[in-house]
Amino acid sequence: MRTVCDYTDFFVIATGGNTRQTKAISDEVHFVLKRDHGLLPRAVAGEREGTWIIADYYDSVLHVFTEETREFYRLEDLWSDVPKLEAVANA
Repeated sequence: MRTVCDYTDFFVIATGGNTRQTKAISDEVHFVLKRDHGLLPRAVAGEREGTWIIADYYDSVLHVFTEETREFYRLEDLWSDVPKLEAVANA
C-alpha cells in the first residue's frame, strides 16, 4: 500500500465463514500482537456487526470480512494496482 497511500503500508485481508469467525480472527490477531509485540490498534470498527471488522495497527490495517461482505465490497479490486502477497493460515 505504501506506493498508493500515506496512512498505512499494508492491508491484511482475511475472511471468516460467519460473524463468529470474523470476530475470532480479529480477537486472535489483537491478542497475538498485544502479547508478542505490545501493539494495540489505534482504532477498531465493525466488531458489533462482525461482517467487516477493520483494525488500524498503524503500519498495517486489518480487514476481516464475512464471505458475502468481501465479495460485495471487492476491496482487492479497488486496490488492484497494488502488489499482493498471499498468505495461508497454519492450522
